[in-house]
Amino acid sequence: MKILYIANVRMPTEKAHGHQIMKMCELFASNGAEVQLVLPNRVNQLSQLDVFDYYQVKNNFVIKKLKIFDPVFLMRAPAGWYIKLQSLFFIISLFFYLLFKKNRQKIIFYTRDEYLLPVLSIFSKNIVWEGHALPANKKRYVKYFNCIRALVVLTGEMKKRLEQDGVSLSKIIVSPDAVDLDIFGIEISPEMARQELGLPVDAIILGYTGSFKTKGMDKGINDIIKVINLLKKNWPKILFVAVGGNQTDIDYYQQRAVDAGVEKQTLFLGKVSQDKLAIYQQAFNILLMPFPWTEHYAYFMSPLKMFEYLAAKRPIVASDLPTIREILDEKSAVFCRPDDPADLAEKIKLILTDSNLATAISQGAYQKSKQYTWHNRVRSIIDFIK
Repeated sequence: MKILYIANVRMPTEKAHGHQIMKMCELFASNGAEVQLVLPNRVNQLSQLDVFDYYQVKNNFVIKKLKIFDPVFLMRAPAGWYIKLQSLFFIISLFFYLLFKKNRQKIIFYTRDEYLLPVLSIFSKNIVWEGHALPANKKRYVKYFNCIRALVVLTGEMKKRLEQDGVSLSKIIVSPDAVDLDIFGIEISPEMARQELGLPVDAIILGYTGSFKTKGMDKGINDIIKVINLLKKNWPKILFVAVGGNQTDIDYYQQRAVDAGVEKQTLFLGKVSQDKLAIYQQAFNILLMPFPWTEHYAYFMSPLKMFEYLAAKRPIVASDLPTIREILDEKSAVFCRPDDPADLAEKIKLILTDSNLATAISQGAYQKSKQYTWHNRVRSIIDFIK
């Protein structure tokens, strides 16, 4: 099997989709496919790094970067102008690349970018679209969805909505994101992890990992800041540590913490390697995932942090949303109402005061993580494509 994974992204990137794409390519190749990852030659501050080392994946597939004009001068233009023009240049470059590609009918074109489907369909119907959100004008794409080989979607709700729009169910597989247990399934005592990271050994540490915002939307950190104020009276040594933000978001939430009077009980950190992120998770007493209710969070997301949390063997508090319920249950997490800091505080208190509950859901979460490995995900997609 030959797979051409086509992604209009900077690589490496500090965003989570970079890790997901590289991991998928690595595992496709490990399962016997001949894989080429096709990217634009966009640059950023990470461009000089080795992409395989950055993501800690095997160098078992080829990366092809297409030359395009990157209109970075439009970065400060009104919303959408940069990405629209940049995407147009990528489509043009991709068209000519595929025009001279030999044996196209023997290649599976795999992409997360639905706007590439019209140009890809010129060359082949052997296309797989992996949907991480539904297009705003999804009815426009129904004819392409019904002509391509397969659709891989993250949630059952996405599959349901595509069916309602007329997409054949036989083409759709629901495949949520996954975790690398070799990285995140480690066992380190909280004390050892905190000593290595320079965190206070005697604190109660609430943890959050991953990007601080998605599409400009808060992911529950504002509620966590409010919760710290509610908890610090009973637990004066409580500390909230968030790992994985960009500098703009770090500055934003640090100011929110100052405004709330909890700057001494909060620590906001940037992105770290996967290995180090796993150690941070081992240092935490509780892992938090209090997403607010939005259509995206409720119906479309499959956050990598959820699967990494499962592997960490630490108790999880998560928002009670349909997408979360597709994976977690009462044996693997404690649920809180979205957009309700008081309820979030009560659920954190419940875990802090009930060690039996904390142990039970930690063990239940780890057992569930074994279902959601990258290897299992890729294997099921390959079987479905075949």
